[in-house]
Amino acid sequence: MEKISAGPLLSQINTPDDLKKLNKSDLQQVCNELRQFIIDSVSVNGGHFGASLGVVELSVALHYMYNTPDDQLVWDVGHQAYGHKILTGRREVFHTNRRYGGISGFPKRDESEYDAFGVGHSSTSISAALGMAIASKNLGETHRHHVAVIGDGAMTAGLPFEAMNHAGVSNANILVILNDNNMSIDPNVGALKEYLTDITTSPTYNKLREDVWKLLGKLPYPDFQREMAGKLGSSLKGMVSRQSNLFEALGLRYFGPIDGHNVLKLVETIKDLKEIPGPKILHIKTVKGKGYELAEKDQTLWHAPGLFDKVTGKINKKLSSVPEAPKYQDVFGHTILELAEANPLVMGITPAMPSGCSLKIMMEKMPHRAIDVGIAEQHAVTLSAGLATRGMKVFCNIYSSFMQRAYDMVIHDVAIQKLPVIFCLDRGGVVGDDGGTHHGAYDLAYMRCIPNMIVSAPMDEADLRHLMYTAQLPDNQLPFVIRYPRGQGVMPEWCVPMQKIQIGTGRMIQEGTEVAILTIGHVGNFAVNACRTLRTDDLQPAHYDMRFVKPLDEVLLHEIAKKFDKIITVEDGTVVGGFGSAILEFMNAHNYHPTLTMLGIPDRVVEHGKPEELHRECGYDSQGIVAVVRAMMGVQVSTQS
Repeated sequence: MEKISAGPLLSQINTPDDLKKLNKSDLQQVCNELRQFIIDSVSVNGGHFGASLGVVELSVALHYMYNTPDDQLVWDVGHQAYGHKILTGRREVFHTNRRYGGISGFPKRDESEYDAFGVGHSSTSISAALGMAIASKNLGETHRHHVAVIGDGAMTAGLPFEAMNHAGVSNANILVILNDNNMSIDPNVGALKEYLTDITTSPTYNKLREDVWKLLGKLPYPDFQREMAGKLGSSLKGMVSRQSNLFEALGLRYFGPIDGHNVLKLVETIKDLKEIPGPKILHIKTVKGKGYELAEKDQTLWHAPGLFDKVTGKINKKLSSVPEAPKYQDVFGHTILELAEANPLVMGITPAMPSGCSLKIMMEKMPHRAIDVGIAEQHAVTLSAGLATRGMKVFCNIYSSFMQRAYDMVIHDVAIQKLPVIFCLDRGGVVGDDGGTHHGAYDLAYMRCIPNMIVSAPMDEADLRHLMYTAQLPDNQLPFVIRYPRGQGVMPEWCVPMQKIQIGTGRMIQEGTEVAILTIGHVGNFAVNACRTLRTDDLQPAHYDMRFVKPLDEVLLHEIAKKFDKIITVEDGTVVGGFGSAILEFMNAHNYHPTLTMLGIPDRVVEHGKPEELHRECGYDSQGIVAVVRAMMGVQVSTQS
């Protein structure tokens, strides 16, 4: 971790109160220094990049004009909030951002009083800020302002429209700021993108709006000005836009669009809007990656580029003289294309993650059969269900933690109807730097309790290919979950011929005596390493890769239970209701009574850090498995002081 020096003005700002002491003429310099600080920090310490660069001016303007934390500021898609964090007392510790034991990469309520609401998943800001505004109204807190900053594609989800529909009739004092940069991680998709473009690029409306505001500014009665501005503004928007204004139709006063990189314009606009009660929306246009040319040109690559040389823009790549194993997501991307070329019924669906899940590989070759639906997980699942009713073999690829948002659709629209949608859950298990909001901790537990569901996890890249092949075969007529972790696998030579796997069958990896280690998914490789270490203690544990959590391989489990009275289960998921619980339920149902130890993610929120650090903390890495086996077998290991 490298601590970064701040510019002369930014170094004096420890709280928003310090920012307010500056003259408005100093704000542009503050923005320049803040942007440079973010570039300097992320280039050497890592993190999200483009999103926070795009809202530097907005971050400064908001904290300059509002009395935070008394005024409530909610950031959507929390990776926009680096500037906010730096301005609110965390500049000196910002080098620990997303590091083990350091500050979170997202707003977090227990980290700072300035973080009004914890975020990490998108599209929550308007609902949260509206709840705060209604509470303030009920408590008689007429002085308090409530602001939701939504952007980076978050408006394409359904939740913001549910919130705006309510806000429009609530009369609550809330300002929604739509940070319109036409991006999520990949470019935005859908009709809303076209609608916002239409509003933004209407030269007739923009000129008329400016003329009206200048005219009204000369009138002597402020209340009359506001009333006339609202009426005339609505008329103009309806008159010159191809469609009526969506936001005003929902009951929100619409203002904009304005340049989101003009800090003085933002300050003046926010000053005016503070005087207007009720629900309103300010539409600002920004550029993701603003101020760093390469990030402006390739916004997807520079969303979170890793470490890079800020001068040359060269992104640091890990160099190796030996072939490396691929990322699981890339194995998925190449394999689905291979399956689609052989099977015309195969389709791919993803909610705004074509690059992250590597469906982009298929989208480039078969755009009509691979679809990005935007940040809309619920729609992605039910769309997949609709496709499946017509015989399509749909691979619905959603990050594990984001699948939680579509849980009802999984049950109601897929499982109850026995539709064979194939859910590829990327980022299963701990994901590292993004922390508790992004860990795929719960999928094994929340999927295995659903009737008609097949739940699997590959131990390596070859198994991922075999499971994908098996799931799309005609004889599979049930929903099929394949979950795999973020990051690299273990097989440099991974592109093996695909084979059918008998659903509900596991396999023995290593014969052994006295102790049986049962694993699910990639953590089976931790057990392989643990067994290698344990052989130096003259211990010979058996290792079984169960491969399926549902249905379990009951034939194999009966063999294990009859042979071993000591069993360890290992999973990269919650121990509450997960794989270990499934094994314990089997043992109880069949009257086996082994000594059983469950290793996995404990019943608490695990914070951020490198995956290996978190595996170690939770006790299910190779060393953790070794320690449990030794303890079970009564082996004492000497330590040197």
